[in-house]
Amino acid sequence: MKWLVAAVLGIWALASHAADAPAQEAAPEVAAESPVGPYPLEYWAVPAAIRNVQVSPDGKHLGLLRVSSRDADPVLEIYETADLTKKPFRMNADPMKIVGFSWESDKHVVFVARQQVRNIIDDFNQGVYRGKLGLLNVEKKEEKDFGITGRIENRLPKEPYKVIVSVFSQSGDSPTNRNEIFRPAAYYELDLEKATKKLLIRGKISLGGYVFDSDGNPRLAGGFDDRKKEFVWYHRPVGTKDWNEIYRLHEDSFEYFDVHGVDVDRKDKLYAIANEGNDTTGLWSLDATTGNRTLIDRRDDVNLGGLLFSSHEWTDPDRVVGYYYWTDRTHRHYIDKEAGATYEQLARIIPNAYDFSITSRSRDGATLTVGNRGPHDPGTYYLLKDGRFTKVGSARPLIDGEKMADVEYITYKARDGKDIHGYLTIPHGKPPFPLVVLPHGGPFVTEYVSYDKWGQMLANNGYLVLQPQYRGSTNYGIKFYTAAFLDPEGGQGGRKMQDDKDDGALHLVKIGRADPERMAMVGWSYGGYAAAVAASRTPQIYQCVVAGAAVFDNLQQVNYYRGRLDGAGEVEQLRMWDDSVSPIKEVAKVNVPMLIIHGDVDQRVPVEHARKYTKALNQHGKPHKYIELKGADHFNDTWSFDHEIKFYSAMMDFLANDCGIGET
Repeated sequence: MKWLVAAVLGIWALASHAADAPAQEAAPEVAAESPVGPYPLEYWAVPAAIRNVQVSPDGKHLGLLRVSSRDADPVLEIYETADLTKKPFRMNADPMKIVGFSWESDKHVVFVARQQVRNIIDDFNQGVYRGKLGLLNVEKKEEKDFGITGRIENRLPKEPYKVIVSVFSQSGDSPTNRNEIFRPAAYYELDLEKATKKLLIRGKISLGGYVFDSDGNPRLAGGFDDRKKEFVWYHRPVGTKDWNEIYRLHEDSFEYFDVHGVDVDRKDKLYAIANEGNDTTGLWSLDATTGNRTLIDRRDDVNLGGLLFSSHEWTDPDRVVGYYYWTDRTHRHYIDKEAGATYEQLARIIPNAYDFSITSRSRDGATLTVGNRGPHDPGTYYLLKDGRFTKVGSARPLIDGEKMADVEYITYKARDGKDIHGYLTIPHGKPPFPLVVLPHGGPFVTEYVSYDKWGQMLANNGYLVLQPQYRGSTNYGIKFYTAAFLDPEGGQGGRKMQDDKDDGALHLVKIGRADPERMAMVGWSYGGYAAAVAASRTPQIYQCVVAGAAVFDNLQQVNYYRGRLDGAGEVEQLRMWDDSVSPIKEVAKVNVPMLIIHGDVDQRVPVEHARKYTKALNQHGKPHKYIELKGADHFNDTWSFDHEIKFYSAMMDFLANDCGIGET
């Protein structure tokens, strides 16, 4: 890797005057000139202009997904890296939409496409969309369909035209709280030259979740012991067909354990992220022969997020070079000195470097792509080839990163004394600002804010934005996470979890950064639930709320998947939703205007929630507006420009006029 460090040092001086690559063609623009004041909402609603930028294994081609206009579907474009001025080859999947791709040989691209085929929800997260795994031969310009939807598991480097994919069952035959290693999957070998598939092995609950080595042999697996109600991890030594048990964890445990990597220099040593009796997770070395674990590193404040792998994805993909965690930003710790030196050098070259990584690299290591995101960069991609570092393009060329808002990581006290962290997006101007509290969905997820489109859009319109990491967030250890539902008083949705959000707003008022007469809560999914709860609280600190895709009826939501819960997941979900405040029961207490937004094919939180709740609001004469997004699912990667602009326009108008906390 020494050549890369030298190359980066060599191009540092050139970076300031390197021209954009000709591959950066017309963006999905909606206006010709840079605006004075806030950007038009159309700028935020247009889809990303480019994404998924990757070089081929031989370094001769660069592929990316491009959206050329606000209503266009993504198109796969293939350029010659030697001359990006040449017209690219373009391919779409009409009537389907390409949602991702990867190079799997010098001439083969495997892509995933999706299409909405129904307006009826089948089951939890099922029934509306159909997907496929497709193949593009770049040399022949031919497209074929494998007839399955799956995920690449292993590139089989010794077999240049074969890969292994996993295909998960869609029948809901696994409890919802089990991670993917414990979901049964079928594993196929795809022949890229013949566009055929061959079944290798079919996983089952007791033994599945296979991880394969470079020869295509399964080496790791996960299973569930139904008799003992324990998750089990297995390892199979090289040259054998016997599976050795290496770890067990009871389904009632709230601890985390998973094997994240293999020590490629010592095949019997594995890397695991685990609690091992601690509140936060750490990185452990695990002896696959004896099961012994040795702590490598752990923090007391946050969990370790995961491992960093070698950027030599074709020749040394499994080599662990470091690990990371999230606080104010992504912090990376490198155990490989050359990988760390490369990262530091790239940090000096990339404008507004924040969250960046080598996203693809050629087999000889000489050509690579880099992606960057952060508060002052909504997404930019670069190509390093022949010693030149070139900007390929921006995901959002209409947005000037220099004009975006700073993001600050803050800590404040909840009313019961618990430390709560949060991300604060700060608009230009002088405080006190109108405040929008923007809680994340989940609620049992990790949120880390680098570039957040909603936060930046609101800040661009003059709002101070707080994204509180309330109890139940999973980055801060077991006690903080389980405090949301193992409190002696039961589920804390609408109670202490809500206090954490309100106390953040009151903290900002106390220190003079937020105007107490101009505050609102805006949220989606669980965040929408929190906004609905906020609408009926007393004493009331907000002037209005915006509740998107919200759980309004706790019982209705948990009954949607109650039969597939068990163990710790059952306790988590049932204590949370059965015991917490249910907005449908609080309608009579609503005391501020509400804007309610819901997609009509939402597979995670069905639209019946919103329809039932708005009917109750009407019966009680409560001021509100309701917008239903036709054809929109729960997650915004299914949304069109029309969905986004309808949502953003309604929200900004509501905040300024019905709520009165902003300017029209």
